[in-house]
Amino acid sequence: MKRREFVAGSSAALALGGLVSAPASAQAGFQEGRHYVRLQQPVPVSAPAGRIEVLEFFWYGCPHCNAFEPTLEAWVKKLPADVAFRRVHVAFRPSFEPLQRLYATLENMNLVEALHRKVFYAVHQQGARLDKPEAVIDFVVANGVDRTKFTEMYNSFGVQSKVRQGKQLSEAYKIDGVPALGIHGRFYTSPALAGGEGASEIQGQTRALALTDQLVASLRKG
Repeated sequence: MKRREFVAGSSAALALGGLVSAPASAQAGFQEGRHYVRLQQPVPVSAPAGRIEVLEFFWYGCPHCNAFEPTLEAWVKKLPADVAFRRVHVAFRPSFEPLQRLYATLENMNLVEALHRKVFYAVHQQGARLDKPEAVIDFVVANGVDRTKFTEMYNSFGVQSKVRQGKQLSEAYKIDGVPALGIHGRFYTSPALAGGEGASEIQGQTRALALTDQLVASLRKG
């Protein structure tokens, strides 16, 4: 799997402290083609009129996505009302698909808030192997979810449709590494791109979100 990765410079726990409002020095000097990409073909958005869509492309098995999550969550909590944020789980290979279907099922059952971080913890801190549907189902049942209801949703047409839409979005944005951010069908960036050469992981995370704020502001101005 081709991935835009960089060496972890600090633990995910450090990501929570004071990083959402990036200093001016962190926001300065972003260059199109270097720190972010303008899509040649705009991608349709699902956000309602008057709102700006921001997507995070991720994979539960990705250590960088796991490290990014606390910083991202803090940023999402402070988003203005005109920004619509959502996540898209990628599947670069067939073995990713059980987790991709898991996230789609959590969304459809309104269980993201309850279980999203628990999936990351299980995979990265407990070494859980959630690469088979049976393992995924056993995991959610162990976390208090009804087996029958979850299994029905996991295998439903609605989840299959959401997974298909996610794959189409990943292809349209030309996602080849995670975590990555898509901004209203117009721009693409990531902690690796925004951080640049020599940046620590936490610096890349902070710069990616500061850059996203700038791109959202530019779209807001029209």
